Amino acid sequence: MAQAAAVAKPPAPPRRRRASATPRRLPYLLIAPAALLMLGFIAYPVVSVFYYSLRNYNPTKPWRNGYAGFENFTEIFTRDPLFWDTLVFSAKWVLVEVGLQLLFGLALALVVNQTFAGRALGRALVFSPWAVSGVLTSAIWVLLYNSQTGVTRYLADLGLGSYGTSWLSDTSTVFPAAIVADLWRGVPFFAILILADLQSVSKDLYEAAEVDGASRLKQFWHITLPHLKDAIILSTLLRAVWEFNNVDLLYTLTGGGPAGETTTLPLYIANTSVESHDFGYASALTTVAFVILLFCSMVYLRLSKFGGDK
Repeated sequence: MAQAAAVAKPPAPPRRRRASATPRRLPYLLIAPAALLMLGFIAYPVVSVFYYSLRNYNPTKPWRNGYAGFENFTEIFTRDPLFWDTLVFSAKWVLVEVGLQLLFGLALALVVNQTFAGRALGRALVFSPWAVSGVLTSAIWVLLYNSQTGVTRYLADLGLGSYGTSWLSDTSTVFPAAIVADLWRGVPFFAILILADLQSVSKDLYEAAEVDGASRLKQFWHITLPHLKDAIILSTLLRAVWEFNNVDLLYTLTGGGPAGETTTLPLYIANTSVESHDFGYASALTTVAFVILLFCSMVYLRLSKFGGDK
């Protein structure tokens, strides 16, 4: 009986080989060099800015270099009126630019989303300014605003205005002129993102709304706009950060003038570091700008409920 039981006993299952850990780790090993390189390029400048913000560092005045603690930040908030002026102008610049770019970009996206003859060419023309660099955009608009050969010269020939007028040197016209120049390049950004999201809206929703008797305005308000919610939130946030950090266009177009009328906080930081060589104070200004952007971004995402129900 014992022998029969021993014979009837099923054989032990074969041992499973332990899965090699290398295949699971292989993707991480492959991206590790690029990840470390990106971390170095991002982390080192950030840490350096925080470090120098606590120091007096001016290569032209080495005898004053050394640890400053929070002295730079104290000067920013208590003894530097230019900081508050440039911060207010930066907020004004961002709100006006992003608002107008969103409005015109949404309108353009709705237009080129329709079916019409030459739609491909129309889309190419709408999106082409986005491919132009900021400095080249500034150069184009500097020529357009030139008092001798630009738009004002042709307007003067038509009896609209006077000869020799420069919109970029007049404090009453420099802000609208700079706004128009940046709109030309910024509107396609919103048009591209919104058009891409419009392509995913189901046509059945519009057909059902038409059957129910909904007007075009109601279709836009109850179907199109809720579907575009996340795209609008993300694009406005990204564009607001980019516009806040806008240096190339304003620096080339106006240089922050006239009389500092178009000096944003990043442009003030650039002038402080490059022209005045006060890298410690410029690092403190950069740290403050970073905290402001981070706080505003978190509040905006929280209030807009990004990623929530549409």
